[in-house]
Amino acid sequence: MSLDTVAYVAPVDLRPQEPAPVSTRGAYGWARAHLFGSIGQVLLTLFGIWVIYVVVPPLLKFFIFDAVWTGTGRDACLPETVGRPVGACWPFIAAKWNQIIYGFYPEAERWRVNTVYFFGAALLLPLMFPKVPYKRLNALAFFGIYPVAAFVLLTGGDLDLRNFVLGWFGLDLGLASAGGLRVGFWLQFLIVTGIAVGIGMLVCPFFGGERRSVAKTILKTFAVIGVVLLVVDIDLGLVPVETRQWGGLLVTLVIAVTGITVSLPFGILLALGRRSELPLVKYASIIFIEFWRGVPLITVLFFATYMLPLFLPGRFTIDGLLRALVGVALFASAYMAEVVRAGLQAIPKGQYEGAMALGLRSGLMMRLVVLPQALKLVIPGIVNNFIGLFKDTTLVLIVSIFDLLGILRAAFTDPSWATPTTLFTGFGFAGIVYFVFCYGMSRYSMALERRLDRNRRH
Repeated sequence: MSLDTVAYVAPVDLRPQEPAPVSTRGAYGWARAHLFGSIGQVLLTLFGIWVIYVVVPPLLKFFIFDAVWTGTGRDACLPETVGRPVGACWPFIAAKWNQIIYGFYPEAERWRVNTVYFFGAALLLPLMFPKVPYKRLNALAFFGIYPVAAFVLLTGGDLDLRNFVLGWFGLDLGLASAGGLRVGFWLQFLIVTGIAVGIGMLVCPFFGGERRSVAKTILKTFAVIGVVLLVVDIDLGLVPVETRQWGGLLVTLVIAVTGITVSLPFGILLALGRRSELPLVKYASIIFIEFWRGVPLITVLFFATYMLPLFLPGRFTIDGLLRALVGVALFASAYMAEVVRAGLQAIPKGQYEGAMALGLRSGLMMRLVVLPQALKLVIPGIVNNFIGLFKDTTLVLIVSIFDLLGILRAAFTDPSWATPTTLFTGFGFAGIVYFVFCYGMSRYSMALERRLDRNRRH
């Protein structure tokens, strides 16, 4: 080694010892990075601690420490009877538990509601986990078979759909003979076929060169459905239960699940229709979306409940809950369409060009390349709509449909549980229920985002 090289090497004893690097792992590292990294973070942390100190202890005191947990009447929740400050009156919730879960559903038939709850959870949970086998069969059972089975169990009606259509729609032409029924049968078949043709003409433009094959598939599908509707006649022997006897969590879940499962596919179709190059499809979708987004949901419910029956023929009636379900589903579909359209616009042009370079037709390009990426980008917006829809189910109380909140408000009028804390206990319990469902949807959407975010995988 030469002397010139040695001159540039500093002796070890002349360099001061450097401090150890600050740890970025563990609780200390996380707190330093997120809570005390700057003056602003320190101020926000102190403000958060103050808010927790002001809010959390009174809530714990009311709902847990000062709460009454046992009792059979209002005397158990009165301060003068207990001899101390009284918080939440949980015996009130226990006494009204059956109404909260089932509404006014007949007690002898509540096993049907329990069956619907059980199979709904048993079919939904496997769909939420990616590694569970037989996903397609499970999805077919949940979205295809389960709604029909739940409808039959909850209403107690049989599957005599031919008589339902003939009688309620008046297609028997006033004839009680077999010939009259045959006329009604063929009229129904023509109506179903006409609907199939209309839907085929509306949907086919989305599939480019596959219009003819898609149209044939749709026509065949609706023809089969029409024949099934006209032929199936199965009496299950269940006691009919009118929907006005439903209530509580049952109605909340029925409205929310129906709105969620209907709004997403209809929203996708409306978003694709708004981007269509066909003027009829494009402007029809725009008018539908802007109309439903411009009308408050409470107005939709009022119209469906009180105004729509005035425009129907004398023999034709629609169930009140069904009218609310249709109104909520159409309203949610319009908002979902805009969320999906935002995702479609966020896809860069290169994705379309790459799919076209691979020789994919427009239908396959949209289904295999564009839509999966668009839906992944707007998962937060989709779940936000779902959460908003779940909370908006409380509006049906205004049109005399007793959901979870409506049942609790009706229970407040019971004089045997009239205490100063009954009202706060009921609303607090309802808030906990809504928080559990909404928080669960939010956390699952975050987990789904992380699983689908392939850009961050190493």
